[in-house]
Amino acid sequence: MELENRLVCCFASVFEDLTTEQIAQASVKTVPTWDSLAAVTLMTVVEQEFGVEINPLDLGDLNSYGAMKNYLEHRLNGRATQRSNP
Repeated sequence: MELENRLVCCFASVFEDLTTEQIAQASVKTVPTWDSLAAVTLMTVVEQEFGVEINPLDLGDLNSYGAMKNYLEHRLNGRATQRSNP
């Protein structure tokens, strides 16, 4: 749940006009202001918030709140697994 709250804050900082409910459904298709500049800005905000580096080649697939959430869950779980297995 913490990941979701933090990610919602990231989206809210980039897409200031969206409500929390709208953020949960946000995608390139549903948010008119989600252009290439917004995508790069969101990527930067998420990288800073979660301490991850997003490969720019993955950016095209991260075109919704759900996709970004799934991506982060896999990345952060992978990092935890790597740390626990020296």
